[in-house]
Amino acid sequence: KMDDDDDIPQLSSHTLAALQEFYLEQQQREGMKTSQGFNQYSIGSIEEDWQLSQFWYSGETASCLAKEAVLAAGKGGRIACVSAPSVYQKLKEQDGEDFSVCILEYDRRFSVYGEEFVFYDYNHPLDLPENLLPHSFDIVIADPPYLSEECLQKTAETIKYLTKGKILLCTGAVMEEQAAKHLGVKMCKFIPKHSRNLANEFRCYVNYASGLD
Repeated sequence: KMDDDDDIPQLSSHTLAALQEFYLEQQQREGMKTSQGFNQYSIGSIEEDWQLSQFWYSGETASCLAKEAVLAAGKGGRIACVSAPSVYQKLKEQDGEDFSVCILEYDRRFSVYGEEFVFYDYNHPLDLPENLLPHSFDIVIADPPYLSEECLQKTAETIKYLTKGKILLCTGAVMEEQAAKHLGVKMCKFIPKHSRNLANEFRCYVNYASGLD
């Protein structure tokens, strides 16, 4: 008699393991959401959307960059996160600390953060609400969504408009020259990591004496 299993497509053990891992992660995530009363500010509360070229930093990197931003902004400082939502979320976890923060982001899901959210499209770098006054932020952290000079140049206009001076830029190592040209920033020793490995080597760039070296 014929084997009944013959016409059932078999998944390779590798695919199966990956699927199981994926489901497990999802279950854990859902579980975490219910058990923690779900902190809306924690990383992962909004999933990354690859279609928007979003890639979250690892928790460690986001913490490190958030800490650096708070130090650089100083007491009562104002921090702007331009296309850097995972750093914003880390900053929000330190609630009640002595700084304020604003997120400029294309992804409207971040509008859950209320008045701190500003819809931002780098193609229109100065199309900003009137209450975002020029040079009103002690530091601007930016992570342009694409590794192209055009994207960097336009994002740079926004950064220069917002900052009182300090800039922390995260982008590919290949953008070093353009970053220097458009923003006068230099590469730090600190290597940012993402929660999923990206093909492009990522680096941080600053224009002030930072703790990232």
